[in-house]
Amino acid sequence: MQALNGLKVLELGQLIAGPFAGRMLADFGADVIKVESRNGGDPLRRWREMRGDTSLWWEVQSRGKRSIALDLADAGERAIARRLALEADVLIENFRPGKMEEWQLDHASLAADNPELVMLRVSGYGQDGPYANKPGFGLLGEAMAGLRYLTGEPGRVPVRTGISIGDTLAGLHGVIGILMALRHRDATGEGQVIDTALYESVFNVMESLLPEYTENGVVREPSGSALPGIAPSNAYPCSDGTILIGGNGDRIFRDLMTLIDRQDLADDPELAHNDGRVTRVAELDEAIAAWTSTRGVDDALDALDNAQVPAGRIYSVADIATDAHYLARDMLLHTRARDGTPLIMPGVVPKLSATPGKVRSPAPQLGEHDDDIKHAERWPALPH
Repeated sequence: MQALNGLKVLELGQLIAGPFAGRMLADFGADVIKVESRNGGDPLRRWREMRGDTSLWWEVQSRGKRSIALDLADAGERAIARRLALEADVLIENFRPGKMEEWQLDHASLAADNPELVMLRVSGYGQDGPYANKPGFGLLGEAMAGLRYLTGEPGRVPVRTGISIGDTLAGLHGVIGILMALRHRDATGEGQVIDTALYESVFNVMESLLPEYTENGVVREPSGSALPGIAPSNAYPCSDGTILIGGNGDRIFRDLMTLIDRQDLADDPELAHNDGRVTRVAELDEAIAAWTSTRGVDDALDALDNAQVPAGRIYSVADIATDAHYLARDMLLHTRARDGTPLIMPGVVPKLSATPGKVRSPAPQLGEHDDDIKHAERWPALPH
């Protein structure tokens, strides 16, 4: 038994945000039918590193789903999508606003026959507002939400995070919205629309960025590896690498200063709490770096662990792939691709004690389930 067994999800759209939400639902038992274009399918099939003619990203993003190839510009094929939508519990789409209305696949057009339908709409800027019709990608949402302004070193051009974090955050917010809407539907029998914007999903995790400005006139600036206003918390050099230390808790700070033989700082009443430490953060970072720079990464981390001070190394994917904790937590999932070849991908999160998620099937080939789905009078049952 999985938490979402029996939930029927129709996934329209492509690439990252909407399909990420579909993947999360599939991991926990939902039956996700993904509609792809006949002309090559979801472009993610060809993004980044390939194995044969399929990207490895596709294998992760589309695990547990079924694929049907349709030309949604064709009225006849669009009717198949409509039939599925009228039996679905959830419809996910991430087209530009207005496209679903043009196809008469919007919530208003479907709700007359399926009033319980929950519809997730993911777009760059939301379904209304002056920017609604602009094309929106994750990097633009990250920039508009203020994240891109903060990333990087002071005085240098801001950098991106290295992954499509804006899209993924939008997908996660979409899943949260779906689960809340399903709870409401279970109580009332009414479906609804979840309007998720990329920029709003990023803005939602920007902590106190806005009130710091509106109340105190403070514009948070790029700060490299440090986190302004929280001290000490930074990256520190070792003789053979770099480590991260979070010494910003009051008790943790005292233990850290004792460990590095700076009892004078541990006992300084001005440094007892975070607001006092922030004013002297440069002094504290210098003291910590003086200690770490005389030690190797392993030696420094052992000492910090023994002192119960949060610290860690900076992992590359090579470190992740051999890490004992990742392995123990089933985060290095050994599975197989559709062709039967072995494949390692990220495990399922979050961990549920009674109804854990799992990968039931590998990512599908384009249109792999066309016959089962197109010719069925009703939503086709999942194969056992």
